[in-house]
Amino acid sequence: MNMQEVARLLIGLRADGWSEKKINDFLLFIETGDEQYKPNGEKE
Repeated sequence: MNMQEVARLLIGLRADGWSEKKINDFLLFIETGDEQYKPNGEKE
């Protein structure tokens, strides 16, 4: 992903109502694959 795509992803997640923590955890999961950051599918 390039930086423009990352920016669009962040904007989309914010528009969908994701909190900053949930966004950060999701990005950490994508990058590390660490299960502690895996999204659980629940809406906040």
